[in-house]
Amino acid sequence: MEIGIDSFAASPLGTTAGTPEHNMNALHELLDRIELADKAGLDVFGIGEHHRKEFLDSAPTVILAAAAARTNRIKLTSAVTVLSAADPVRVFQNFATLDLISKGRAEIVVGRGSFTESFPLFGYNLQDYNEVFAEKLDLLLKIRENEHITWQGKFRPALNDQTVYPRPLQEKLPIWLGVGGTPESFVRAGVLGLPLMVAVIGGETHRFRPLIDLYREAGKEAGHSPDTLQVGLHSLGYVAKTSEKAVEEFFPGYAETFTRIGRERGWPPVSRQHFDAQNAERGALLVGSPEEVAAKILRHSEALGGISRFTFQMDNAGLTHEQLQNAIQLIGDKVIPLVHK
Repeated sequence: MEIGIDSFAASPLGTTAGTPEHNMNALHELLDRIELADKAGLDVFGIGEHHRKEFLDSAPTVILAAAAARTNRIKLTSAVTVLSAADPVRVFQNFATLDLISKGRAEIVVGRGSFTESFPLFGYNLQDYNEVFAEKLDLLLKIRENEHITWQGKFRPALNDQTVYPRPLQEKLPIWLGVGGTPESFVRAGVLGLPLMVAVIGGETHRFRPLIDLYREAGKEAGHSPDTLQVGLHSLGYVAKTSEKAVEEFFPGYAETFTRIGRERGWPPVSRQHFDAQNAERGALLVGSPEEVAAKILRHSEALGGISRFTFQMDNAGLTHEQLQNAIQLIGDKVIPLVHK
């Protein structure tokens, strides 16, 4: 199992939040953490894509390219690329270039994102939410397979025997499909034979097993080898030396962040009781000591019929750079050996 981190390049709150100097420091600290993750033995680091003030990941391939110059072995991926609001030609070109810079370590996780601000920002209609994604995914996969493209769709000008360069170093640039809880998305990934990255940020993880079974069955019926139908899990988590210390450091920022997001979406404020339930044995949160977190990763993997990748989302809880660095080191030194053992 591969273990890594997904970051949304969250801009820490404070009196200088949002200033150019503040954002500059936050991005340089993020690059320091990616470099540390590489040295600590983590397998993958992903950068999300948002177009909001509190996140600095609106241009994820730029961050990943900077990280590629400072790392040697860790895989570098998106988490996720909001394909609905992007041009598949440019997405492929950006990640093919990243693959060349990183000497074959680039991957893409495509999805529709958990926020919708990219649709009006780039001139798309939310009523086309599903149709535009399906069309663009089709084009991206065709570009991956062919240098010369003839293609026609509804939401993008047609391509008539045109070429797309550069080509990546890897023979087949890895493309994962990032999903939430929509059955159609799981089936789509299976039919296309794409590896699946499941984002579970609440509830009980084992409840996603029927959806993953749908994915595997759809892939089998489409004729894809079980070896190609990989499942990854993305969850909120944090590691400290003890469970008590992990909760003490993670909970305040987690509660503030999700209470703020909840006001936009009609959720109730986050309580400590709610947090403890989410962090219980079967809950989606993985906040605790290395031993507790490793055991929970393995329980989640068993409940979902086996996963090949797990990624932590840690930097949306207002944690300091030093706290995040300590967590990365513990993941490399303790969590990964325990999971592999």
